[in-house]
Amino acid sequence: MSSPNGPPDGGPSTTHLSSGPARSGAVGVSGGGAGASGVPGASGAAARATAGPASQVEAEQPPVPAVGERAPALTLTDQHGQTVSLDDFRGKQAVLLVFYPFAFSRVCGSELQAIHESVDDFQNERVQVLAASCDALYSLRAYADEAGFGFPLLADHWPHGGAARAYGVFDEERGCAVRGTFLIDTEGVVRWTVVNGLADARSLDDYRAALTAAGV
Repeated sequence: MSSPNGPPDGGPSTTHLSSGPARSGAVGVSGGGAGASGVPGASGAAARATAGPASQVEAEQPPVPAVGERAPALTLTDQHGQTVSLDDFRGKQAVLLVFYPFAFSRVCGSELQAIHESVDDFQNERVQVLAASCDALYSLRAYADEAGFGFPLLADHWPHGGAARAYGVFDEERGCAVRGTFLIDTEGVVRWTVVNGLADARSLDDYRAALTAAGV
């Protein structure tokens, strides 16, 4: 997918899976690069050694949460104006949290449409899919209505990209999330992650395999 601010990042994806116990401690703040799980942040998301105010903002982005760590807190508004929080699912359902760059874009649309067409695999009594981008609420409402998506589209619009930054998947140069997906269990622990570049769609078969391996 092409970004309005530059060419897409076609870097390789990274995938990690675990069914072990949660590690103690919260996700720390780092200058980017590989996190405790060895999952590197996507290109453009890591901090850069540049001068000026922007470098201070980029340096505050933590690494991608490691498998086995607690997922960062997340509370956003969906396309209907309803508040959705990870805590809503604690003790009830796992969450498949899918960050994507832009509404109404080709690769993002094909990814979300594929989830929609197999939504029973990813949204049932055991798991809830949540898709998040930095678009505004009203854009997401129009997008969901046009496409007929049957799952929440979360607006990470303001503070712009705040949730994507917390998960280490915000691209500072383009002002959007890269393609990061996180399987979070009922205790709020990250069990699997994949982070792709802007141009690289993710595989639903990988999602299914991760859910099966995690016993979801």
